[in-house]
Amino acid sequence: MARKYQEAKLSKESARDFLLSRQLLTGARLPKGKAGTLRAIEHLGYVQIDTISVVERSHHLVLRTRLPDYEGQHLHDLQAEDRKIFEYWAHAASYVPMKDYRFYIPAMKREPKEGSWFDQWAKKNADAIKMVGRRIKKEGPLAPSDFEDDRKRKRGPWWDWKPAKAALEVLFWRGELMVKERRNFQRVYDLTERVLPDGLDTTMPTEHEEKEFFVRRALHALGIATIRDMDRYIGISGKLAEAVSRMHAAGEIADLEIDGLKRPYYALTKDFTKISSRESQIDDHVRFLSPFDNSIILRDRTQALFDFDYCLECYVPKPKRKYGYFCLPILWRNQLVGRIDPKADRTRRVLLVQNLHLDSNLEDENAFFEALAAATNNFARFNSCERVEINSAVPSRIKRKISSRLL
Repeated sequence: MARKYQEAKLSKESARDFLLSRQLLTGARLPKGKAGTLRAIEHLGYVQIDTISVVERSHHLVLRTRLPDYEGQHLHDLQAEDRKIFEYWAHAASYVPMKDYRFYIPAMKREPKEGSWFDQWAKKNADAIKMVGRRIKKEGPLAPSDFEDDRKRKRGPWWDWKPAKAALEVLFWRGELMVKERRNFQRVYDLTERVLPDGLDTTMPTEHEEKEFFVRRALHALGIATIRDMDRYIGISGKLAEAVSRMHAAGEIADLEIDGLKRPYYALTKDFTKISSRESQIDDHVRFLSPFDNSIILRDRTQALFDFDYCLECYVPKPKRKYGYFCLPILWRNQLVGRIDPKADRTRRVLLVQNLHLDSNLEDENAFFEALAAATNNFARFNSCERVEINSAVPSRIKRKISSRLL
């Protein structure tokens, strides 16, 4: 049985203060330009990639929320030119720090589950996989569009891709191919040995090294977490309970109890004094969080620590939506206080606020609405919009509070 190294009891408010600080959502001072983008990705451990584009895609939103001078070109340069980040499955498809590459190798080498789609398709289409690999080896980097589909039918869902595209994905999952860059958001693949930077450590970690790495990764980014949180932060890590037990016994991680919550929480021991004695650094900026933001991606964790029940409603039938297709949680100080459903009308260069829901118990309303208007204007500019329009669905009281302050 693991011995207890250290314990503390925190209020939810103190817990939120610390986790937001670890998530770089309290005005963290990061380097300018792509150096800051790299620092953020290395700190968070991953940034999830998503295709939804009613506003800027999620990976851009996650980084802009933390980096006022962020530009999309930073990601391209860090991946294609500097080779400081790579793509692989983390929480989902993600940008990952290149320095973490060796800890993803075990996942690449694992055999697919017997009878799974991956297993069955790879066995039935071994020739297609070999053909795709040979072409890239001979011709250099290729995108799915560089392969012709000889089947005369409409494309179906992701498991019904044309054979070449599925073969590319199989080789990517296996680690034989990497994404060299993206062109108009389409992946361009090349042989892994031609993408990895010289001198990168590619030694296979032991199972203990792998699991303990992912425990540290999760706790470094989350600040405080349950074992369930750690298991799912970078889901490819697998189950981490045994590693947590070892590290707890060794004194590397500490116990935490949070008022009102039954599950045990943990933190890195080196962070313990920061949790228990730090002064609040929460600023007055309003931040719109991507649905896939690292800070809220674990919905039950968000419910427990923020008392905020969040659902991404693009997957909900339209008649059943309450808040909007791509509603973004609104973070103010150390609370999630509402939801905004924006859409960039790129033809008219207008940001449409299609819906806006706020908690009824907001404190210091004048300061909040000032910050909300500033955040909305900033969001509009980031989406290349010149003005903001508020839909009639937004309550008139809220409109009156912010309309005069909007672009």
